[in-house]
Amino acid sequence: MKLFLDKSDDLNTFTGYADDHVTINQARFEGNLIVLPGAVHPDWATGGFDGLTEDDFEALAALGVEIVLIGTGRRQRFPAPALMRPLMQARIGFEVMDLGSACRTFNILVNEGRSVAAALIFDPT
Repeated sequence: MKLFLDKSDDLNTFTGYADDHVTINQARFEGNLIVLPGAVHPDWATGGFDGLTEDDFEALAALGVEIVLIGTGRRQRFPAPALMRPLMQARIGFEVMDLGSACRTFNILVNEGRSVAAALIFDPT
């Protein structure tokens, strides 16, 4: 699906997504990644959804954002609560949703000037 949103040119927003990739400012990214309004961090959660670790969530907590959107592929899947402890301890809000919902919600929050990160996990091919 292609997305279009009025935005500032210096902020990352999703301009499209599919089951195997996202486009950010028209650039294609494949593989699990973290997206911030001003940066993209590829190679996050390299073990996929089933291989998530507390270290993956510690990396998210270290970003210092106010909310993390966790996109879990084609469908919403909830990570084990113990894994999300670093986010809770850092008092960072988080929402778990499917990949498309995470992309759309990220764009809205970025447009509102919120401090947000999208942590995206793609389904294995």
